[in-house]
Amino acid sequence: MTKALERREKLRVDLIQAAEQMIAERGLAGLKTRDLAREIGCANGAVYNLVTDVDELILRVGSRTLLRLDEALSAAESASDPSPQETLIRIALAYCDFAAENLQLWRALFEHRMEADKILPDWSVNDQMQLFRHIYQPLAVLFPKRSQEELGITARSLFSAVHGMVALGLEQKLVAVPLPALRKEIATLVRAMIDGLAARGVKRISGA
Repeated sequence: MTKALERREKLRVDLIQAAEQMIAERGLAGLKTRDLAREIGCANGAVYNLVTDVDELILRVGSRTLLRLDEALSAAESASDPSPQETLIRIALAYCDFAAENLQLWRALFEHRMEADKILPDWSVNDQMQLFRHIYQPLAVLFPKRSQEELGITARSLFSAVHGMVALGLEQKLVAVPLPALRKEIATLVRAMIDGLAARGVKRISGA
């Protein structure tokens, strides 16, 4: 790699890291390319020699956030109690804790909207889809007779329920819920959903 390419790659890494810090401090709406250019020591227009556009920059930051979230969920999976139901509860609580500790970066994952005619890059889609394995694998143990498609739908439904509770619970308005209470409610929700799915499976087998 030539020195020019090395400098460009270093600037690109610096840009993404600076954008990550800016979003963490100001939120997605506070991301300004002029401020980023000043931060990394380049001309404003040079930012677009490092990334295609602001969408790519936000997605690159999002991938870094998703990687750290993936690490947090993996740590939750490896805790002492290996039962799939308790694993799912730990994963849900780890998701809640990560969101609370990285609020602006976590919000940016869902607040960012691309124009309707722009296609999400494959690398970004893959980064997002990888996270569902944390939910899918315990569900596959709990419900071995379900098809991959059924398990995929259940995994997304479970995620949506937990995500909704976290999003509302961490909202800094009237609906905000203290974190300990929110964690307790999330654990109750996941346990109730799993118990309900198990009971429905028993009814299906018995023909009830």
